[in-house]
Amino acid sequence: MARPISLKRIATRILKVVALAYVAIAVLLYLMQGSITYHPSPLQFEPDAQALTVAGRTGPLRGWVVNPGKPEAVVYFGGNGERLEYDVDMFRALLPDRSVYLVPFRGYGPNKGTPSEPGIEADALAVFDFAHSQHAKIAVVGRSLGTGVATYVAAHRPVERLVLVTPYDSILNIARDRYGIFPVSWMLRDRYESWRNADSIKAPTLVLLASNDNAVPRANSDALIAHFGTRPGIVVIEHADHNNLSNSPFYREAIQDFLDADARLSPRPSSGPGAEPAPQPTSPPAPPR
Repeated sequence: MARPISLKRIATRILKVVALAYVAIAVLLYLMQGSITYHPSPLQFEPDAQALTVAGRTGPLRGWVVNPGKPEAVVYFGGNGERLEYDVDMFRALLPDRSVYLVPFRGYGPNKGTPSEPGIEADALAVFDFAHSQHAKIAVVGRSLGTGVATYVAAHRPVERLVLVTPYDSILNIARDRYGIFPVSWMLRDRYESWRNADSIKAPTLVLLASNDNAVPRANSDALIAHFGTRPGIVVIEHADHNNLSNSPFYREAIQDFLDADARLSPRPSSGPGAEPAPQPTSPPAPPR
């Protein structure tokens, strides 16, 4: 005689399967977090720019200088999948009066190693110090993942001006929104908590946002902006997304105008469409979630 079906036994089995699936996905996310945060690729071609080598934290870092020999300079930190060799021509045209330092993160392009937050931040300070040994005034530009690196550098070095393109308050907060059912606070190694550095930054700052950003939510950008002690300028590039806002003439105009402005003046938004005042921090600022 067949045993009667037990709903309790079925429910218990279902819960076990769900629990095992949850643990398996959590372990997979933990093991794969490096490939989620970083998308390095090998060097595609050697660009037409002056090569340089910087002594990084764990070994030499190769990169390039665009428009070498100018009195003032820019150090650029790119996104998590950005290939800096493709940026050479753009920066040559965008900033003809400044030397631009393009040094890929460790593990990216020509550089060996495994990307990590402590290593990238230490390397970034080394790149800034190298550029500063050649130029009295250094502006720093960061894009996407590179905004976390740029804010770290600006909080620890005498940066003349700071440009943040599609910035976030922290990778941790973005991960909480995307993977909220998992204990990401315990799982995440590289957090890039830019909000912790914002109040220490004294350099005039410009924030560039895309109106249709599908990678960094506007709430995370606003949360970072609210932690600055000095009001940043903000330019929103309309009809642009996270990856294509640099194609807009307003993007390039905003950067050129900001870097060319008198450093004694407060940063102001571009006169192009999308300019808006920055949100003001509360007193005291509320900590991130």
